[in-house]
Amino acid sequence: MAKYTDADCRLCRREGCKLFLKGDRCISSKCAMEKRPVAPGQHGAGRKKVSDYGTQLREKQKVKRAYGVLEKQFRKYYEEAERMKGVTGTNMLSLLERRLDNVVYRMGIGDSRSESRQIVNHGHISVNGKRVNIPSYLVKVGDVIAVRENKKDLEMFKQLKGVKIAMPKWLEFNSDELVGKINALPQREDIDLNIQEHLIVELYSR
Repeated sequence: MAKYTDADCRLCRREGCKLFLKGDRCISSKCAMEKRPVAPGQHGAGRKKVSDYGTQLREKQKVKRAYGVLEKQFRKYYEEAERMKGVTGTNMLSLLERRLDNVVYRMGIGDSRSESRQIVNHGHISVNGKRVNIPSYLVKVGDVIAVRENKKDLEMFKQLKGVKIAMPKWLEFNSDELVGKINALPQREDIDLNIQEHLIVELYSR
């Protein structure tokens, strides 16, 4: 399976915005976007003019990289969103938000989406009492997401207990019990990334 193995901070610099791929580092002075906010490479600072296609492509790449999905996966989300009722771009973002690795990240269990993906992969998370180790699993309204009982004594989860975590209104999480719930489907206003999804729709509509 294809996997990006270079520095995550290069992705933020390439897209020209913070994608919050490194957790707390992204909100500190160590963030690469604070130190050198230009595209990586010898001519990164000199890249100026971008075509309409280039703008659309960059927006797609930005969303792909923020959520940590590959091109084939991303295309499937778009095609599924197109079949759903409502606005295609909003549907697509809602599907991405409903990924289990993203939900684990939003609940504050993982420091970043990549760490949350690893937590899910290692079988630390249950959905409705059943172990789920598929990061792309789509949650539904009413689903109960929890750290599995036999994993709660791990140091990484002990540190979460009692911590108040800000999260979107469609989620709730009890940091004492390490249990959360999906209260509603994510809406467009719940997504805090600076995304212009209409550009992605225009790209795929070419």
